[in-house]
Amino acid sequence: MTLPSASPRIIIVSGPSGSGKSTLVDRLRDLPSTLFAVSCTTRPRRAAESPGKCYDFTTPEEFQHKVEQGDFLEYAQVFGKHWYGTPRKWLDMALQSGSDLVLEIDVQGAQQVKRKLPNSVAVFIVPPSRELLERRLRDRGQDSSEAIARRLERARQEMASSTDYDFVVVNDDLERAGDEVRSIVVASRCRAVDNQERLRKILESFGGH
Repeated sequence: MTLPSASPRIIIVSGPSGSGKSTLVDRLRDLPSTLFAVSCTTRPRRAAESPGKCYDFTTPEEFQHKVEQGDFLEYAQVFGKHWYGTPRKWLDMALQSGSDLVLEIDVQGAQQVKRKLPNSVAVFIVPPSRELLERRLRDRGQDSSEAIARRLERARQEMASSTDYDFVVVNDDLERAGDEVRSIVVASRCRAVDNQERLRKILESFGGH
């Protein structure tokens, strides 16, 4: 896949199922010049989900066709069953609009994006404890005990990858965690590596080169 020479700022948010990452991502929605990617998945749509809001739902055959066409920025199979991917179109839209792009994706997808776009800012959301994470998963009432056990094991594996991220936010207090994620995004907009062209023009105004 050929990436644009001048890519938009990418904000990756990952974390175990039940860590509260979707809620924290929602806290960013009033930030100006911010675009939120909608992932594509082959898993069945739940009753409370609207297509195109959290996910675009597709068949395995349609998903595979998109893979073959190079339509995904990243994609991965979760639990050896359903596929998830971020359509490349969101990167193109962010580039065209000059917006930051927020990706709420898992560890596998984050690793792919970091390889392709190493200047991406990666944030990992950590639950305060295994016990609290299990309680959150059970309170959702969406999964069987067997499925919850799989999610907890996957959470353990994902936690081991948290040191690969640029930032870690412990979601033990929603207000504080929301402020921390928001602060990370705002601060990332001031990184020198992302402001070279702007700095160059300012320097030119001083007669510099």
